[in-house]
Amino acid sequence: MKKSSLVSAAALAGVSALLLAGCSSNDGGGTGDEGAEASTRACVILPDAESSPRWENFDRKYLQEGLEAAGFEADIQNAGGDVNKFSTIADQQLTQGCGVMLLVDYQGAAEGVATKAKAEGIPVIAYDRPFAGADYYVSFDNVEVGRLQGQTVLDGLEAAGKDPATAIVVYMGGDPTDGNAKMFHDGAVEVMEGAGITAAAEPPGVWDGEKSATNFEQALTGLGGTVDGVWAANDTNADGVIGVLQRNGLTGVAVSGQDANVAGLQNILTGWQTATVYKPVKLEAEAAVEVAVALLSGETPSADQELEDGTPYVAVTPVLVGPNEVQQVVDAGDASADEICTGEIEGVSLADKCAEFGVQ
Repeated sequence: MKKSSLVSAAALAGVSALLLAGCSSNDGGGTGDEGAEASTRACVILPDAESSPRWENFDRKYLQEGLEAAGFEADIQNAGGDVNKFSTIADQQLTQGCGVMLLVDYQGAAEGVATKAKAEGIPVIAYDRPFAGADYYVSFDNVEVGRLQGQTVLDGLEAAGKDPATAIVVYMGGDPTDGNAKMFHDGAVEVMEGAGITAAAEPPGVWDGEKSATNFEQALTGLGGTVDGVWAANDTNADGVIGVLQRNGLTGVAVSGQDANVAGLQNILTGWQTATVYKPVKLEAEAAVEVAVALLSGETPSADQELEDGTPYVAVTPVLVGPNEVQQVVDAGDASADEICTGEIEGVSLADKCAEFGVQ
């Protein structure tokens, strides 16, 4: 497996360089006394707490700390996986006044909110997930995330002595209503199919471990109980897949992932998951804060990429993490050794595996 180093301070400086503020004014702060008051307030909506633990554990903290350190008020709320609640929260925030809105889309709910915000002259940042109507998009390089996942599957197949051209590989993608899911898929397919892989099965995409497990189990049954690799779009989906593999006594299967959550890191240390794509949330949040602060200050941020619709795209570089890189996630503060190194998986002590790979 290819080893990757954690994003360095120089890389963080590079993110900052992408966001040099211009001198032109921005019309998004509103007008009159109400606009002046609203311009000090950033309104943020997170999508849920189920698709990934990152939203409440990391994004909320880093966004709030960054915005407040810059002298702005942060109103950060979570839609709890409910599109109606997403809209209700947005209406309440807009009534109270927002200088900028930073939204993580949930099943298309952010588009309607963006329309309302822009009608009031409030700029909108799409955070992590793209959606129509945003003024800026801040996320990781999501096609590259997919490429790293595809490479993970190839690395796992190679380690097991499997030929990609004949390997049985199942594709377990993310929810298609999430604009990132297609980018992950496109990047992964580019690498996997470029090496000769043909999808043996591709159930409907979800961001849900239990549903992913059910979908994968059905696919596995249709394949006669044989599988060599699984492209799993994130660690939560991968964990559902791995549970099915364990119940069926299937070992040595190449499995990808994303997010470097605790379950994913544990699965990697014990050999059930080949690698994960680590997206240091702090770097993404800091990039988003810089864009928000520029807009709140009446300045114009710049970005190094564009989406297909022309939306400016600030893309942060992801990192591939295998067992030898787990300590880097701990060092960055995005996981703790106490959590990772507790318990066992299929009779394998996580404390022993942490000692083997230097996780502490």
